[in-house]
Amino acid sequence: MLFPFFDPHFIEAGIDEAGRGCYAGPVYAAAVILPKDFYHPLLNDSKKLNEKQRDMLRPIIERESIAFGVAAVDCTIIDTINILQASIMAMHKAIDLLTTLPQMLLVDGNRFKTYKAIPHQCIIKGDGKYAAIAAASILAKTYRDEYMQQLHHQFPQYGWDKNKGYGTAIHRNEIAANGLCKYHRLSFNIEPAI
Repeated sequence: MLFPFFDPHFIEAGIDEAGRGCYAGPVYAAAVILPKDFYHPLLNDSKKLNEKQRDMLRPIIERESIAFGVAAVDCTIIDTINILQASIMAMHKAIDLLTTLPQMLLVDGNRFKTYKAIPHQCIIKGDGKYAAIAAASILAKTYRDEYMQQLHHQFPQYGWDKNKGYGTAIHRNEIAANGLCKYHRLSFNIEPAI
C-alpha cells in the first residue's frame, strides 16, 4: 500500500529516474505532483508492473496529475560527469518542467542535490512507498522505453527493443561482435557475456 503523501501541508513532487544502470541510451527522470486524494489500485513501483500496466497508467498519471515533467540526459554527458551526477541533472531538468512549483521533493534513492532551496527527502525504495514517486517511476520508465524502441530501429543488432539498453547477455555479445555505437556509455566497463 502506497502512502498518498509525505506531509499533508506541502505541495509534493515525487522524483525518480530510469536507465541509470544501462549500457546504452540516456538516463531519464520524471517529476510528478499528484492530488492528495489520487488513488489507482495498480499504481506501484514501475519495476513491479508489467509493460502493459505501465503503459495503461501513463496517460492516467499525465491526465490526473497537477503537474508532471520528464527529462533526459544523454550518454555524452553521462560519460563526462558520471551517471550519478547525470541522474541528478535529469531530475533537476524534470522539476524545471513542472508548471506548479513544489514545496517539497520526494526523491527515490539516497542521493540528491538541493534544487532551488526546495526541501527534499531522499527515500530508499521510495517508488514502492509513496504514490508520487511511483508515478514518477512509471513516467520515467515508459518515456525511456519508448525512446529506446526508436533507437532500436537505428541499431537493431543490440536488441534494444527487448533489453532497453541494459547489459543482458545478448546485448553484451552483440557489443563483442559489432563494437559500440554512439549511444553506448563509454565510461561504463562493458564486457561481453561469458
